[in-house]
Amino acid sequence: MNGMIFNIQKYSINDGPGIRTTVFLKGCPLDCIWCHNPESQNTYKEITYDDKKCISCKSCVANCKNGCFTESQSNIRVNFETCSMCSECESQCPSEAIKILGHSKSVKEIIDEVIKDRMFYEESGGGVTFSGGEPMMQIDFLNSLLDHAKSKGLHTAIDTSGYCSEEDIDKIIDKVDLFLYDIKHMDEEKHIKLTGHSNKQILKNLQKLITHSKNIWIRIPIIPTINDEIENILKIGEFLNSLNQKKVFLLPYHNISKDKYIKLSRNYALNDIKTRSHEYYEQIASYLKKYNLNVKIGG
Repeated sequence: MNGMIFNIQKYSINDGPGIRTTVFLKGCPLDCIWCHNPESQNTYKEITYDDKKCISCKSCVANCKNGCFTESQSNIRVNFETCSMCSECESQCPSEAIKILGHSKSVKEIIDEVIKDRMFYEESGGGVTFSGGEPMMQIDFLNSLLDHAKSKGLHTAIDTSGYCSEEDIDKIIDKVDLFLYDIKHMDEEKHIKLTGHSNKQILKNLQKLITHSKNIWIRIPIIPTINDEIENILKIGEFLNSLNQKKVFLLPYHNISKDKYIKLSRNYALNDIKTRSHEYYEQIASYLKKYNLNVKIGG
């Protein structure tokens, strides 16, 4: 079985306990306006062009059979619409200004790569994390990855928005040692506005996991002026307390993904949002701690 991934990150320390390898699957059903991995949103291959790396050698112009690249006065122009993802331009680009994001990989290829660092997992209490995008979008592929990872004795985690069917949760629930579970907003209408979808199934699936006594780390991306209002924070705290869910991580907003949108020729919606100080996140954490939650900033 093959699936579409866009990265395998070694020596990750922010996606679960210990030293881990994080496998990023492509595709996400949500459309969060702050998404810091825009290359993860679509299920298909995409081309990126970094004009800062381009040395104007024009090898892409000469080698592209679809005419996607044309010369301009100062750099190269790219027609993203006509690209067939043949990768010829990527292989010919000496400065790595052109990259194809998304690669079809077999379960065996991925697990063989992950298992290379078994020694680090064993020494640190780490393992493999499947992230995205939303890994649950490729449920059969994810299910097979988990089967193979468990057969190798690996600790498994998935980083999920929880936006999926209960049936899909049932397929993988007994094969996951840790769920990294996002909560973005408690108000359904605002959640729809910010992500394109309701939060009802997300909250329902979280309750299901807790009922099954699964190990869960709640992760809350805090986006200034977007979902950081006190009312939302207090509702999250109240909800988690009612479920007796204690472990919470606040994920600080950063705007370093802006360049990713430029490379993909997309608009970035949060150009005016500024990063905030550690004290800002400490204040938000203090609200949540009133609900007897174990709150950490980052990771």
